[in-house]
Amino acid sequence: MEFTWDKLTNIRQFAANFPWSSLAVPAVVLLILALLILPMPPLMLDIFFSINIILALIIIMVAINTASPLDFSSFPIVILFATTMRLGLNVASTRLVLLEGHQGGDAAGKVIEAFGQFVIGGNYAVGFIVFAILMIINFIVITKGAGRVSEVIARFTLDALPGKQMAIDADLNAGVIDQDTARDRRAQVSQESDFYGSMDGASKFVRGDAVAGLLILMINLIGGLAIGMLQHDLTFGEASRAYLLLTIGDGLVAQLPALILSLATALIVSRVSTSESAPQQATRQLGNPAAFAIAGGTLTILGVIPGMPNAVFLMLGIFSLTIAFMLKRNLSKIDKAVEASNVADDPTSPNELLELDWDDAGQVDVVSIELGYGLISLIDSEHNSSLLQRAKGIRKKMSSDLGFLLPTIRIRDNLDNPPTQYRIVLNGTSRGKGIIEIGRDLAINPGSVYEEIDGIATKDPAFGLDAVWIKTEDKEYAQALGYTVVDAASVIATHMNSILRSNADELMTFDIAQQLIDRIAENSPKLLEDFIPDQLSLSTLVKILQNLLAEGVPLKDMRTILETLSEGTSFSKDSEKLTALVRIKLGRLIIQEISEPDHPLEVMTLEPSLEQLLNDLISNAQSIEDVALEPNLSQSFFSSVSEIVEEMEKEEKYPILVVSPTIRSWLARLLKRAKQELSVLSYREIPDDQSIRIVQTIELNDKESSEE
Repeated sequence: MEFTWDKLTNIRQFAANFPWSSLAVPAVVLLILALLILPMPPLMLDIFFSINIILALIIIMVAINTASPLDFSSFPIVILFATTMRLGLNVASTRLVLLEGHQGGDAAGKVIEAFGQFVIGGNYAVGFIVFAILMIINFIVITKGAGRVSEVIARFTLDALPGKQMAIDADLNAGVIDQDTARDRRAQVSQESDFYGSMDGASKFVRGDAVAGLLILMINLIGGLAIGMLQHDLTFGEASRAYLLLTIGDGLVAQLPALILSLATALIVSRVSTSESAPQQATRQLGNPAAFAIAGGTLTILGVIPGMPNAVFLMLGIFSLTIAFMLKRNLSKIDKAVEASNVADDPTSPNELLELDWDDAGQVDVVSIELGYGLISLIDSEHNSSLLQRAKGIRKKMSSDLGFLLPTIRIRDNLDNPPTQYRIVLNGTSRGKGIIEIGRDLAINPGSVYEEIDGIATKDPAFGLDAVWIKTEDKEYAQALGYTVVDAASVIATHMNSILRSNADELMTFDIAQQLIDRIAENSPKLLEDFIPDQLSLSTLVKILQNLLAEGVPLKDMRTILETLSEGTSFSKDSEKLTALVRIKLGRLIIQEISEPDHPLEVMTLEPSLEQLLNDLISNAQSIEDVALEPNLSQSFFSSVSEIVEEMEKEEKYPILVVSPTIRSWLARLLKRAKQELSVLSYREIPDDQSIRIVQTIELNDKESSEE
């Protein structure tokens, strides 16, 4: 008994876990083959014809309530199987009609008999004409129209594919979207082109199905008359009555689902992708009170004219006027609610004028963009390319790169600015500005253009490259010449991105530091227990994080940073020394940010005598802030560094300087103040398994004069 129970339990578990859905398609294929080969009894045909009708109704309901065609991306496959299944039913029913049709009545099943009697209605000629009209509607109107729409949409979708891909790449490069979003959008574009291409082919199946239905009708009729008269000795009238009833019933029970699927195909390919389904779109767009009022008034006037169907026209006219009145009343309620909301939010309303609060006091935003009044059009939120969207994308991208959530970027107008000038403000001080030529795009010369282009010469505000303001219609021509062309919003956004990255340390505040601590505390409460502020003050932590950001070290691995500080506080409380410890721990992350993986780290070093000189300066000074180079030595040193950095950049190598730990921090700040774009590492920050190749050595251009 126990064995039997266990066996039944195992069987039940197997049945529950078995992927039955994977058998659906093979089952449909086997069913179609059975319909084509095996003879079917009338009862089975009734069941399958009923299932076919239900399936067609389900498909059209899904098509109607789908917001976007891509939400029903399996539609081409569904059409293929539904059409093939219906043709299989046609073959099975034709076999039964021709074999048993001489018996009349329900020889081919109750469904075929019922549909035939319903259409014919006692008059075979009228019934045949009605069925012919249904065939014409399906074949000429719906099927042909859906096929044409599918063909045009497929062609236009494929033609627009390169432009959509370029738009995605442009948004990605401008920081509007991240890599994941770009990947999703590319997949959506590819899926869209595949879908409409498949729909173009699926519409041919639907059209072929309509043609096959017409041919099957003629074969059943001619074949039935011949078999009835020649094999069963029926008169022409008897054969016509028997086989015409079954033929029309068979054709109608097959054409009704075909008509529904053709309509579903037309609905899918003619839809405009929105967030609303077809009924929602129709209800919202047709709900125009003026349209109903005019239509109702016209019907009411016609209803009072003698000779017209007065009762019907008056009833429909009054009904349309009632709908118009109800729609108008609903719109009035919505307008009043919106007006009330605007009044409540209006800062100039009487209630706001009576009292003041802290919001009325001037506050300094961490990051803001101030626009002249001529640039207000750039913040049009209805366009994806607006400055608002660009700023949002940059904030998201930088937050991901730096490891903390950047403060909100405020965009406001400033009447003190010239009309076409913008300013990027950081903590209340202007850090960059530029002039925008309205209605033009900026063509940036990357240094390899084929020829010059006409326009207003300028400099790229972000990187100082030669650029030209060109007319928008000349964009493609400029790109063909080798220029990098960006719109006005992208110019401002790129400039802001450059300023924020070079001043990332100023974005770190006490509030943001506390947020980082709180996030770590949620998952690792023991790590911060009795650490902050008992062992390390929040102000010291902020200073350390600012030091890291100032040298381009992201805060993604906040757990390692805090663990290192927790260990290092037992030896020192000095922020500079603790920063050095954190940098050593984050050595791999630092190198990952500035070098390619699995490649030797190509670096430059200081001449031993020069490095010893700088070490002596640091060692003999009471503090790092007191260390200063002699003018001649400073000039010679910076000149040499600049030459080597420029040489490495020409070779497309990122300049990395490796020095002793003693002078690393001081030298990094010195070079940053001198606007030297390079990374300064200490020997201890390089992992033991990281291969190094020294490509340059910095020497003083004039040692003797320096020593003097």
